[in-house]
Amino acid sequence: MPCDALRNCVIEPEKLSREQFDLFRDFIYRNSGIRVEVSKITLVTNRIRRRLKAHGLSDFDAYYRLLTTTGRETEIASFLDAVTTNETSFFRTPQHFTWFQDEFLPECVARGAKSAGRPPIRVWSAACSTGQEPYSLAMCVQESALRLAGRKVNILGTDISADALREAREGIYKQRAVEDVDPQRRSRSFKISADGATYSIRPHLKELVEFQSHNLMTPLRAQLFDCIFIRNVLIYFDRASKQRVVELLIQSLARDGYLVVGPSEGIYDMLAPLVKKKTFLYQKTL
Repeated sequence: MPCDALRNCVIEPEKLSREQFDLFRDFIYRNSGIRVEVSKITLVTNRIRRRLKAHGLSDFDAYYRLLTTTGRETEIASFLDAVTTNETSFFRTPQHFTWFQDEFLPECVARGAKSAGRPPIRVWSAACSTGQEPYSLAMCVQESALRLAGRKVNILGTDISADALREAREGIYKQRAVEDVDPQRRSRSFKISADGATYSIRPHLKELVEFQSHNLMTPLRAQLFDCIFIRNVLIYFDRASKQRVVELLIQSLARDGYLVVGPSEGIYDMLAPLVKKKTFLYQKTL
């Protein structure tokens, strides 16, 4: 039946005007620190259409008014979900995880043996998307059980996207997502569906990871961390936002804690308070 024959049919708008795009772009920046380039106008248009459909709205201006109405925190979160791209994989940049497993964990065990109480080793996967990074860390921890000698490791994964966190907590991935995971590690870490189409994180690994909503532009209310991973995220932030995030990350590091950064973050000149240990690794010594 033609659309105009339906009384309740919502006609989709064609595309954001430049003026409308600028309004939404500024809103995204204020609420997430992410600066969206004009070249993404079609992408942003398509993703905002999802929110129009959810509210039965027919134009972008009406949705912007709804979005900026006081008390719309839930809708703001849904909007940011819609316009934020989440791309990640298991053991992305393998040398980072080799360092974590072969150098960081043994160092923490040795350091803890000299202190009273043997506190848990605390690790934060910042902007963890759908969970591949924190689960990769959990696999490293599980494989190091003998080396840890009973030392507990707490892994926190955070992200601004509620949808991404929902997927992370479910821990169910398609076959394509685990193609680069070593077969033995894959067998130990995932329960494979009967048809081989999905791979579910095993419960003993899920128990090692906690997920929490967090905006990198705001302080994380938590105990200090021994290691923070922040990778392939800040490439979407402008310089001022990067500086803000870096300051907050450093504040969240415990003394002698490590910051693991991606190769394209563009923050190397902002890490002066830390001591460079490797191209991707910085330590808080004071």
